[in-house]
Amino acid sequence: MTREELKAAAAAMLDRAYCPYSHFPVGAALECADGTVFTGCNVENAAYPAGLCAERNAMFHAVAEGHTDFRRIVIAGRGEDFCVPCGICRQVMREFAPELEIICLNGNGEERTFTLPELLPHSFGPESLG
Repeated sequence: MTREELKAAAAAMLDRAYCPYSHFPVGAALECADGTVFTGCNVENAAYPAGLCAERNAMFHAVAEGHTDFRRIVIAGRGEDFCVPCGICRQVMREFAPELEIICLNGNGEERTFTLPELLPHSFGPESLG
């Protein structure tokens, strides 16, 4: 999938987000090493901790389908700022793809690319358990 197609897939998920509390839709498209793409959107809940971010939605769907080798992810939002992953999502990304390319979009479709080490320096991973 091209970079533009991956960005479009993430942006398309914005309309599927369930965000009646924050009114902050997020869409994600995750590309696996074999080219398979999984999408996700944020799903909120009145009991706030029970919600799920778009990024983890896509990653957990991929894992449930047997994919754990991730290449890049696009995260789309509608705000002026770039939609960067929260700390929990960064930690989950670290579990599976320490060198993941993270492409963050704002509401104008502009992008900023990060590596996971940039967003989560000195990270904790499976090897940290000794």
